[in-house]
Order: sequence, then structure tokens, then C-alpha cells
Amino acid sequence: MTLDTVAIVNNRLATNLDRAFPDLVREMQGGLYSGVRQMVPSSADAEDITQEVFIRAYRAMADYSPERIRQLNLRGWIWTIAVNLCRNAARSRSRRPRTVELDRDAFAPERGPEASAVLADENRQWADRLARLSDAQRTAVVLRHVVGLRYVDIAEATGRAEGTVKADVHRGIAILKEALT
Repeated sequence: MTLDTVAIVNNRLATNLDRAFPDLVREMQGGLYSGVRQMVPSSADAEDITQEVFIRAYRAMADYSPERIRQLNLRGWIWTIAVNLCRNAARSRSRRPRTVELDRDAFAPERGPEASAVLADENRQWADRLARLSDAQRTAVVLRHVVGLRYVDIAEATGRAEGTVKADVHRGIAILKEALT
């Protein structure tokens, strides 16, 4: 979303939350899902977290004054909720026994078996590369280069200093480049 779009969306949300909220979901859901998908192990988890982000955002905004809604940095605020839910999911997963999950996308009927195998292998390779990064680096790299957030928004979403976020992105990219060579 551009800054002009954000101001318009914020104003519409402040004026009529019920009417404007579906527009916010449509505007952000694709990028939110993509970013969350890079931080959780399965597409089902990403779908659940993406849905929960919007539920929590709506409930919170329902209690906010119109002026507070107008002043929200929507992308940073939404991603703060998403990052926290991803952390909670990781904490919850670490307490459960490990299970093997099948990626539904690898079995999509419109692709031939060879294309599905290549895609599944590439996804697995990128997942392995991202797994080499610390949680902070992986989150920062995904939010910067997959989602396209500004450093200031990533800092807000993660609760880390902007300089630290820049260092996490830089170090994470260096590790990924090294893994590719």
C-alpha cells in the first residue's frame, strides 16, 4: 500500500469499520499470507495465522476511537500482530512432538508430476536455507524482501531497533548468498 492508500484506508476504517474492513483484508491478505508462509512450516498454519491476524485487528479496531484508527501505521501494526502470532505458533510447536506434514501445494492436480516435484524440491531447498538463519534474521529478511516492508515498519512489528533490523537483514542475506554458492 502506498502512503496515500494508507491514509484513505485509515480514514475509511475510522468512518465505517464494518464497510471498510473487507477492503483492508483484500488489500493485505496476499502479502500477509506470503510473508507468514515463510515463517511457519505449513500452508495450513499460514492460512490460520493470516485469518487470526485479521480477526484480532478487527476486534482491536472496534474498540479504538476514530482518531486512533486514522493515526495507525496499518502495515506495521498488522505485521506486529502477525509476527507475534508466528512466535506463539513456534512456541506451541516446540512443545508438541514432531510430526511430518504434507504440503498440499505439491499435489496440485493442474501440475504434472515432474513440475510438482521440481517445485517441491525448490521449496524445500529455500526452506532449508531460511532455516539456517536465526529467528530474528529470518523474520527480518522475509518482512523486508518477501513482504516489502520498510525497516521502520519491521522494527515496529518485531519490537527491535531499526539498526538491529538492518543488521539482521544484512547478515541474513549474507548467509543466504553463501548458501547459494
